[in-house]
Amino acid sequence: MKRILLLFAIFCTVLSAKAQMGVGGGATITGRISGTVIDSLSGKPLDYATVSIFRSGGKVPLNGVLTDSKGVFKLDIKPGNYKLAISYIGYPTKVIDPVLTTGSKPDKNIGSIMVSPGAKALKEVVVTGKTSLVESRIDKIVFNAEKDITSTGGNATDVLQKVPLVAVDINGNVSVRGDQNVRVLINGKPSGAMSASLSDVLKTIPADQIKSVEVITSPSAKYDAEGSAGIINIITKQKNMSGFSGSVSGGVGTRQNNGNLNLNYNKNRFSLSANIGGNYTWPQKSTTTFNQSFTNSGNINSNSESTIKRFASIGSVTASYDVNNYNSFTSTIRLNKGGFNNSGLTQTTQAGFADPTQNVAYSSPTSSHNSFGGFDWSADYTHKFKKEGHELTFSGQWSHSIINTDYSNQYLNTTLKENQKGKNDGTNDEYTFQADYTLPVTKAFKFEAGGKTILRRLSSDYEVYNDPTYSGNYIFDNLNSNTYGYNQNVVAGYSVFTVTLPKGYSLIGGARVENTDIKGNPTDNATQLNLVPFTQNYTTFIPSFTVQKALTPTSTIKLSYSKRIQRPSLTYLNPFINKANFQSQSEGSPRLSPEISQTVELNYNTFIGSSIINASVYYKHTGDMIENLSNSVIDVNPTNGDSVNVTRSKYVNVGVNNSWGASIFGSVNPVKAITLRGSINAYTYNPTPYALYTSQLSQSGVYVQYTAFVSVSADLGKGYVAEGFGFTNSPRRTIQGTSPTFSMYAFGAKKQLWNKKASIGLNTVTPFSKDKYFKQNISNANFSQTSSTAFPFRSFGVTFSYNFGKVSFTADKKKINNDDTKQGDQGGGGIPAGGNN
Repeated sequence: MKRILLLFAIFCTVLSAKAQMGVGGGATITGRISGTVIDSLSGKPLDYATVSIFRSGGKVPLNGVLTDSKGVFKLDIKPGNYKLAISYIGYPTKVIDPVLTTGSKPDKNIGSIMVSPGAKALKEVVVTGKTSLVESRIDKIVFNAEKDITSTGGNATDVLQKVPLVAVDINGNVSVRGDQNVRVLINGKPSGAMSASLSDVLKTIPADQIKSVEVITSPSAKYDAEGSAGIINIITKQKNMSGFSGSVSGGVGTRQNNGNLNLNYNKNRFSLSANIGGNYTWPQKSTTTFNQSFTNSGNINSNSESTIKRFASIGSVTASYDVNNYNSFTSTIRLNKGGFNNSGLTQTTQAGFADPTQNVAYSSPTSSHNSFGGFDWSADYTHKFKKEGHELTFSGQWSHSIINTDYSNQYLNTTLKENQKGKNDGTNDEYTFQADYTLPVTKAFKFEAGGKTILRRLSSDYEVYNDPTYSGNYIFDNLNSNTYGYNQNVVAGYSVFTVTLPKGYSLIGGARVENTDIKGNPTDNATQLNLVPFTQNYTTFIPSFTVQKALTPTSTIKLSYSKRIQRPSLTYLNPFINKANFQSQSEGSPRLSPEISQTVELNYNTFIGSSIINASVYYKHTGDMIENLSNSVIDVNPTNGDSVNVTRSKYVNVGVNNSWGASIFGSVNPVKAITLRGSINAYTYNPTPYALYTSQLSQSGVYVQYTAFVSVSADLGKGYVAEGFGFTNSPRRTIQGTSPTFSMYAFGAKKQLWNKKASIGLNTVTPFSKDKYFKQNISNANFSQTSSTAFPFRSFGVTFSYNFGKVSFTADKKKINNDDTKQGDQGGGGIPAGGNN
């Protein structure tokens, strides 16, 4: 009932404001100027002639279109006094001034416009603009990926590795300033596919589709509160132009191969864009050494070798139609499909156990097939009022994703464990409805309000089969098979005000309220007892505040406060024990509380010529911090009934963490042709566990963790460009141990051809070392566990791109920004990839 009243209040506010301003705001009528461009000598129409419109006597174009195959053009514009300029290659520009339209006669058909070829063919004029690879803006840091050459032929993970403040580990998990609770959007919208596995889905997006990446560390109350680290928004290439154009690009290398095709069509008020891309990774073989020691009990050592192959494809179609200057519709459908196959062999030795039957050596062949896919379908309607910036938007989205896993574990030379195989079929449907209202009350005051409902419906069906006789006759395992249903409803409302004050001050303040209602329905196929459906319901108040002072025209200082929430997803809440690997088990906790973080940040930003410096210091308090704790427990081996030591990990609200951090990013041009960029972010990890988990603590004190990045790019002239970069991430700590450090470097060079319409390039990653080594350790009073993995990283590749089509650019149109930010935990947070039991 509270959620219904909340939405009702929000929409009453919006509709009341709309009623006061009037539908359409009394907007001036939009008219149309049209005509036909004709060659004066042949009498034939000129297609693809450029028609630009100016204020009468003005020099700055307001808009422009291309003529169609019949030489016809149409320009929608408010009544006024204008000038038209018609240009065509080989023809001198023809100017018609004035062209007058009025409120009573808003439409004007000029008729046939005769243009004559010039005595000399005009040389092509190329207007170019240079954008920095990294821009530091007031509210975000922007990485212009289309300017980067070492990512060409790669995927979104390769791009994110070079974005300031962002770190990516060996498994593709993304973090911002050390926090993995980050929301990732595509063109301002969430993707349901990412709820299944963010790290895997990012590998499906070709780098050649990405225009830029935005990093927002202190979002206002307008943004969804989910994601304690902030927001990463991936902007894909969507050109605002008239005519037809496209591009094809890709790369072939020793590690992976990529291909990408973009098509764009824009005619008058209608635009259509399509994109399809994919990648395939050659089989990659890795080796792992693992050691597990139990206090006064024994130890387990294993050496394994595994081979993984990845494949992925993604495509999208977007259609937009502007009814007039005040009403527009946009719809997008995005499809994705991907997966990976893994096969391996593990040699295990168990020794030192009191029970002599546990001291054995055996081998275990394993295999798994993992696939995921789905779609996101969104539709948006925007109504703009007469006043600039005054608008109302309605948005809806349906996201559907699936993830399927089949696995097989065999055990040779031992009767301690049964051969096992299983499959997990998971489905996630998410429905989002949103309304946003923006009203610039005065030039110095802007008001925003809105509401959103997100309905999430997830299900998982997990089946396990055992082969106790090692004969290939598998029997359904009732005890470990299960089904699981999970519903989550989020209802939110927000209001934000922006005030511009004298003496260079500006202020943004806002508040958001989110109510979360969860219902879980676990079913054990064996007993169907003691599995009572669980519920959770909590309301979170999320304030935000930012005050900014312009010190000079090129430097600002900003103080901000933000509050964020990280809701546990299906994997975290699933009560079943996952025994796919009997020796290393895992389980979720249905009563897990959300993680709440509050951040205060002081930021300084300045531009000195072409150089940028952005520096921040911040304090972050995280309550009910969620970590995955491992412990030694006694379990009964289903094969022989023996009691054995195993490790079992569980997600818990482990305690609180108070962290201090500082980050600095800089970009300089020591000489015109060379650009140097670098960033470093350092922060403390100082957890205080709750009393229940004090015994699990093996890491004490204050630890400093960091991420660092450096790159250099050079314009060598005559179409040649080169770049090199490197980054390093320190180990990430938990109260029980550390995850691996990760560092990498790469070089690339590119030659631009055919007036920059095409290019061919070379790139290499870690050319001087074949493998990278990743070490991890976990321990408490009962056991210790270490692992070391060697993963192949060295690669060499060839990249290419080609742009085609005949277009003219038009004035930018303001697009809708849908701030929904949902996706699940990285690495399979929505539907478990390896089963839930």
